[in-house]
Amino acid sequence: MAATQKLACFRLPPLPTIKEIIKLYNLRAEKQLSQNFLLDMRLTDKIVRQAACLKDARVCEVGPGPGGLTRSILKAGAADLLVVEKDTRFIPGLQLLSETAPGRMRIAHGDILTYRLERGFPAHIAKTWEDVPPNLHIMGNLPFSVSTPLIIKWLEQMSNRTGCFMFGRTRLTLTFQKEVAERLTASTGSRQRSRLSVMAQYLCTVKNCFTIPGCAFVPKPNVDVGVVHFTPLAQPQIQQPFKLVERIVKNAFQFRRKHCRRGLEMLFPESQRQELTEELLRSADVDPTLRPTEISISEFRALADAYSKLCEENQGLIDYDFREELKLKHQAKRQLGNNRKGLNLHTTVEENVNDNH
Repeated sequence: MAATQKLACFRLPPLPTIKEIIKLYNLRAEKQLSQNFLLDMRLTDKIVRQAACLKDARVCEVGPGPGGLTRSILKAGAADLLVVEKDTRFIPGLQLLSETAPGRMRIAHGDILTYRLERGFPAHIAKTWEDVPPNLHIMGNLPFSVSTPLIIKWLEQMSNRTGCFMFGRTRLTLTFQKEVAERLTASTGSRQRSRLSVMAQYLCTVKNCFTIPGCAFVPKPNVDVGVVHFTPLAQPQIQQPFKLVERIVKNAFQFRRKHCRRGLEMLFPESQRQELTEELLRSADVDPTLRPTEISISEFRALADAYSKLCEENQGLIDYDFREELKLKHQAKRQLGNNRKGLNLHTTVEENVNDNH
């Protein structure tokens, strides 16, 4: 009986269905914002279950749209739900939902890429990093256009323990295109292994929970969708600044079908490229003929540590960008070509003058 009463307190009052909300407020998914609505409450409930128990939890939902996932979060017993929505068209429908759960739901109109999430929750919920994760969860059915830049932003904040990670090892449950979800969880040596795999896995335990078929969304996207759960590690597998690790990994995967040496050598100025690349690989004890997809997290750790040491020993190396050097070289080449054209023109004019005399 007591259990039934507990469940009943999380039951929302009668509400229009999501389809009715969409019709009521004349809502349409905007293609340029890569919006796709998930209307099946069985699926939104299933997403919420991946975040573990939300009873009495604090939750931030990213891009709630018409509020399908929002309903499932409230139904699961979240005590405090902050929704961050960029599109003003959805605000009235969310306000209607908020009125059915008084004191439990707050609406913020803003862009999640710039919104300061840490301001949305009280300081007293924080845990130390090594402690269990705080009772705070980030969730969202993300638009495809923002999913990758957003997870990169959150991974950097995780590394620096800023943003929503000021409260400790805040967990995330998010949707991505199936291909991106597979990259996030791809193991060493797999075809889907990518820069995203390494950047996520050196900082988190990453779990690809399940796949939602594209036909479950309105409008139907051309791809299926993966639900991914992230739990930050108490001790990151690479103990170097995020930007340094990102530079190593990005360069390694720049030529993903070639040997890793090809991408890693672009970390260094042309005048020292061969010498410093050999020193990097030798210090890290990494086989230069490995493909980027074959490099393990522990080998990336060794590469990051060796590169950090080289940066300490070679002033200005940390700021080197091979694209800038290439750009300057092309500019110099064009200038030389222009100078030669000018010289040829000057010579031709002199010859014509002499001929006239």
